[in-house]
Amino acid sequence: MSGNRNKDKREKVSHFIQELKHYVPSQKTLKDFIHHNTLHAFQHKKFFDAIFEASEIFGYKVTLQLEDYRELFRLGRIQEYAIERAIITQKGESGLKAWTNKILFEEYDENINSNIGLLRSEWKRVYKVDIDSLVHPKLYRVLASYLDQGIAIWEFPHSEKGFLHDMRVLIKNSSISFFENRDVESIFLNSSMTLTDLLKIVIGDEAYYEQYLFDMVFSHPGWSGIVSVIEDSPESLLLHRSITLEELLHFELCLELDVMRSEYGKNVYPLSITMQTPSHDVLGNYPQKELHQVLRIWQEAFEWSYYDQVLGGIVANAKQMKVKDQKSAVFQAVFCIDERECSLRRHIEYVEPTCETYGAPGFFGVEFYFKAIGAKFMDKLCPAPVMPRYLIIETDTRPHVIRDIMLNKETFSLVYGFVLTLTLGFISLWKLVKISLLPNKSAANTDSFEHGGIHSKLSVENVDINHREQGLQIGFTIAEMTDRIENFLRGIGLTSDFSPIIYMVAHGSSSANNPHSGAYDCGACSGRPGSVNARVFSIMANHVSVRSMLKQRGIDIPPETVFIPCMHDTTSDVMQYYDDDLTPEQKHLHTHNQQQFEQALDLNAKERSRRFASINTTDSLHTVRKEIEKRAMSFFEPRPELGHGTNSLAIIGRREMTRGLYLDRRAFLNSYDYSKDLDGTYLQKVMAPIGIVCGGINLEYYFSRVDNQKLGCGTKLPHNVIGLLGVANSVDGDLRPGLSWQMIEPHDPVRLMVIVEHFPEIVLNSIQSSNEMYEWYANEWVHIAALHPETGEIHYFSNGEFQVYDTSHATFHVMDDIHELFEKAPGMMTSHITHATFENLPIYQLLNDKK
Repeated sequence: MSGNRNKDKREKVSHFIQELKHYVPSQKTLKDFIHHNTLHAFQHKKFFDAIFEASEIFGYKVTLQLEDYRELFRLGRIQEYAIERAIITQKGESGLKAWTNKILFEEYDENINSNIGLLRSEWKRVYKVDIDSLVHPKLYRVLASYLDQGIAIWEFPHSEKGFLHDMRVLIKNSSISFFENRDVESIFLNSSMTLTDLLKIVIGDEAYYEQYLFDMVFSHPGWSGIVSVIEDSPESLLLHRSITLEELLHFELCLELDVMRSEYGKNVYPLSITMQTPSHDVLGNYPQKELHQVLRIWQEAFEWSYYDQVLGGIVANAKQMKVKDQKSAVFQAVFCIDERECSLRRHIEYVEPTCETYGAPGFFGVEFYFKAIGAKFMDKLCPAPVMPRYLIIETDTRPHVIRDIMLNKETFSLVYGFVLTLTLGFISLWKLVKISLLPNKSAANTDSFEHGGIHSKLSVENVDINHREQGLQIGFTIAEMTDRIENFLRGIGLTSDFSPIIYMVAHGSSSANNPHSGAYDCGACSGRPGSVNARVFSIMANHVSVRSMLKQRGIDIPPETVFIPCMHDTTSDVMQYYDDDLTPEQKHLHTHNQQQFEQALDLNAKERSRRFASINTTDSLHTVRKEIEKRAMSFFEPRPELGHGTNSLAIIGRREMTRGLYLDRRAFLNSYDYSKDLDGTYLQKVMAPIGIVCGGINLEYYFSRVDNQKLGCGTKLPHNVIGLLGVANSVDGDLRPGLSWQMIEPHDPVRLMVIVEHFPEIVLNSIQSSNEMYEWYANEWVHIAALHPETGEIHYFSNGEFQVYDTSHATFHVMDDIHELFEKAPGMMTSHITHATFENLPIYQLLNDKK
């Protein structure tokens, strides 16, 4: 009977650890930095219920502070009507006066007390020992060494048998030990000792087991999170290591026991004997407070003060929407939906009014692994949840990596290190001074254009269906190519009237000294530049056999139309083209179009410059562009780009519904033509990634902004890269998930508003096509509205249905030339809301857009 009882205890503990994994950060390693909902464990609940419950459990700040909202109200960024409407919606008209007084004037205690860590604090109360400060430095160093992905000079001994086995082998074969107490070392080396057995020794009363494990895991949420990710997704590591969260806790409990027995001998009683903290369910129910209700009203008012401007502008645009001119555009360009491309699309349309631009997820519908020439590992170039069955191999080029003798592992060796230091030390000093004063490309930079060779060959077409590499098919068959091109073109509504040149514009980001560079690359390409995707798509779309098969399916691409892949570096505002094999006529047109793109890039750099304190926006376009380029290569620049800061919208529809609206680089723009998909077949495919990709970006920025210390990773200035896994403050700190302060400064923490051009009932069917998709909208983690294509009315989704929304409160400005605004726009302003925040501009409708 006792054997069965012990087995039940072990299973109960193991099950609880699996439950715990839902709450730890799920951020992957630096190579796969994909944005996600920070509070994903609570996503099955309504947004405000969820965030305030998380606040009570973990002590997180989940909204701005009261005084922040009140300051935004004084600045006019929160409108009085929006406050009144939020109060009436939640409290009724009878509560308007009382609740207005509460939100504007009443004082509340905003201190947040976490329920995490109460049990482990008993060590300090009873034994006067800060056990975390004694255990964690050793634990973190062991984990960093064991999981290291290439920083360490010597590789930590490992096998396929797992972390605990490898640690035991290491201790047995070493003259020194990780443990000071021999009895504890023997306990650790005993492979029959289970986690439950250790809990019995350390805690005693099993009623406290779960609470203690919760405290342990969240005493280092960063390391707990990365271990959990590696356990569930071993492919997260290039250098394979086997470790589980349960193994981590087992080792940590032994370290705790070692500390206590080394200090007090065997007289350390199980913690429960002296316990004064009653056991409780950490994840129990937490009723909302009046403060939570006040913060909810403020947050709703803040969001709708902005949304109403956007919805009003779109409705006004819809009333003026013209039927598309059947004349072919001078060129067409397909951009990623990334909100940083929103401005470049607007500028190229301003420079060349007869062009057409489209938006789509930047992997362009072709999912595959990519193996660059000379590379040891493959890169996944598609959205994170997708598991490709295809491999594209690069050939006929040299490895595109800048070499630097200073960055050589031999410099760490005894003999070579000594010689190289003496011979190259002064040169290294000169290079450091030069790169500081005159930033330029170097081997230490992350260069988006090095992801693939500009003239390399790619194995896009499969030549042997039976030949595979690592279980993957090399290239695509003609039918597989055609399927992907057809689905993509129908999805964005480009099935006729093809221009002579169609640009597939990928994007990437170059920077120096930036461990989170993957957060700035293309999220649809698993946090990598999208140049290879643009090239693969173009090769497929230019293929004669593919076009022949497309014609049979009703998409007739003229022989003279060519797809040209290119990539926009969103940090430096530089464009690179992969324009091989053009006819003389196509080259002539392409040269002219390149000049147009250069003008648009100049204007884009000028628009971006208003957020950078180090650049004078009133300088010439040439000067501003050069300064923007230098930022991407500067080692002392903590804000090379500002990335997705200020993202707030995802708009799905024809370009005409937004063309002529200035949206301040805040909108993900996904092209879609409802008239070519009346039953919503393709809309479901378009909507599928919006929540997880755009919503994930939005919510990670939201939570990193409202609590940058606990839900973000704080300032990047003291960060060390740990094993290429993540960042930490010093070598002994916990890994810091989330985004750094320098990435989220200008961000307004508002939820994403998705706006779809289609009949409301079709949009509803689309979002209800899967439970995972519907959860984002039903639980209000993301807002969604439908623009009725016939009436031009906005229908907002609430309580399970779309209802007509009144846009009469909309206020937006009309302007002749938006480019005059950048020099006059408010730049950096100082207030107590943030140390340095930037004012986002209102919605403008442009009269000279030449639609």
